Amino acid sequence: MSTVTLREPIGESAIELFPSDELYEIIDGQRVELPPMAIYSVWFASVLHGYLTLYARTKGMGRALSEALFRLPAPADRNRRPDVAFVSYQRWPKNRSVPRTGNAWNVVPNVAIEVVSPSDGADELEDKIGEYLRAGVELVWVVYPLHTKVYVHESAKQVRVLSIDDELDGGTVLPGFKLALSELFAEAGENPAEGNGSAVP
Repeated sequence: MSTVTLREPIGESAIELFPSDELYEIIDGQRVELPPMAIYSVWFASVLHGYLTLYARTKGMGRALSEALFRLPAPADRNRRPDVAFVSYQRWPKNRSVPRTGNAWNVVPNVAIEVVSPSDGADELEDKIGEYLRAGVELVWVVYPLHTKVYVHESAKQVRVLSIDDELDGGTVLPGFKLALSELFAEAGENPAEGNGSAVP
């Protein structure tokens, strides 16, 4: 998910006034609007969110969220909005209520997932991945739907590239989570036999 529109610097009190359905991030105190994702990327993120939600409910280990804004304790002020995220009950206990007010959740997700759209810039995506990892995100999945690949970032120096014949697993962060990428891409409407991007008109 890329960022395009910069506006004047704002304070925390002003941030809370933005409509919750208007997607943006906060970069160095500035509100940065997010452009609409390609519809295929939106659908793909929804499919992944569904799998994580099922895992969270079955295992009782945490919460899966879609397009939630998180306040990251990075050196610079960063409120980032991954396409899909997972927050464990270790980081936010089950019996602790999710904040009723405010737009940014003051917790670092265990897992952040970015589903790449054609409008996403490579440099910005790299910046975002680095910020996630420095803030304490344990696992970053970057999904390229049109290329049927998933980049698994476990640290700044440890990256695995998975293709459609591989299995995506949650490692020690999401123990027991396993998903064949062939099943994932088929669920999202991708037919590898027809070539990359065949599901997009």
